[in-house]
Amino acid sequence: MCAGSPSRPATHRLAAIALLIVSSAANAQDAVRVYAAGSLRAVMGELGAAFEAGGGAKVEFVFGPSGVLRERIERGEPADVFASADMGHPKRLADSGRSNQAVPFAHNRLCALASPKVSVSEATLLDRILDPAIKVGMSTPLSDPSGDYTMQMFEKADRLQAGALATLTAKARRLVGGPDSPAPPKDRSVYAALVGSGEADIFLTYCTNALQAQHENHELRVVKIPDALAVSAEYGLTVMKTARAQAAPFAEFVLSRGGQDIIVKHGFAPASK
Repeated sequence: MCAGSPSRPATHRLAAIALLIVSSAANAQDAVRVYAAGSLRAVMGELGAAFEAGGGAKVEFVFGPSGVLRERIERGEPADVFASADMGHPKRLADSGRSNQAVPFAHNRLCALASPKVSVSEATLLDRILDPAIKVGMSTPLSDPSGDYTMQMFEKADRLQAGALATLTAKARRLVGGPDSPAPPKDRSVYAALVGSGEADIFLTYCTNALQAQHENHELRVVKIPDALAVSAEYGLTVMKTARAQAAPFAEFVLSRGGQDIIVKHGFAPASK
């Protein structure tokens, strides 16, 4: 077992995984193949390294939009663990019998990443993204949960200002997260690149993504989304029924106290928030 004992709120989730996991004939030393949402790239890298350092198997990652990854798994790609930016995609795999119970393992929320050329604050955010002169970037709905969460934000905006949903749906540019979207630059924030290059003046994305982009380009600003428009994101984890033997211990580690500490370190809220 890897270092990091489970926190008490996660015990029932660990029990669910332990009870439902199907034994695999694969060698226990085979690498665990984790399909994970792109917004988890940094935190999953540290989780994998900590798991290996604590005696666990090697972990290999495939990153991408959660909906696209779920479709790839459904087509037969050999994932052992699926870490999604929502609960819907892992639950769909569980409901189809491909995986075990889906459990929440982290929370996130939406923020706005703004160009230094744009004057915007929490109080003026809605007016600014409705401004025809402002280019708004977002991810692709259905393929990427970030796009779905952004559409929820647009629906909330419509309750505050009639017609906002139609305006924002029409003007927002789906720049990432689709099956045909360009691959993100290696070891760089795609959001920093898109806002820095002027492809978007304001990009609506996860706060963790926005903070990483700002760390790369200090001129960019992270703007809190006002409470009336705020959308939270619940991330889900599931273990495939065909998984290698070390897949369940890795999932347990993610939910353990040590794993949750790493998740919080990267700006996410823990599973038990």
